[in-house]
Amino acid sequence: MSESFEGQATRDISEVPAVELINTVAVHLLSAAAVKCGLADDPEADIDLDEARKLINALAGLVTAAAPEIGNHHAAPLRDGLRSIQLAFREASAIPDAPGQGPGEKYTGPVN
Repeated sequence: MSESFEGQATRDISEVPAVELINTVAVHLLSAAAVKCGLADDPEADIDLDEARKLINALAGLVTAAAPEIGNHHAAPLRDGLRSIQLAFREASAIPDAPGQGPGEKYTGPVN
């Protein structure tokens, strides 16, 4: 059965445009980073800035690398979301990173 499921998944993903896959992955990274920064609706969700940093770095790398391929129409909202989560990280952090050293800033430049 796993071969059948695997084959079906391969066929399904082959029909999805790259821009849609990139956007979907970016939104998942953004959502996970938001939760780790304490922006979840669930008051019991733990803030984990180490995990948030990893997710934001991955998101920044993806958005930066994909932007020329997906065009500004698709990249602009991803950049906005990335900047928002970078600022949320700064607010949640008790020890601020130096300018240009925050999560994702090696890809985006300093965020303030």
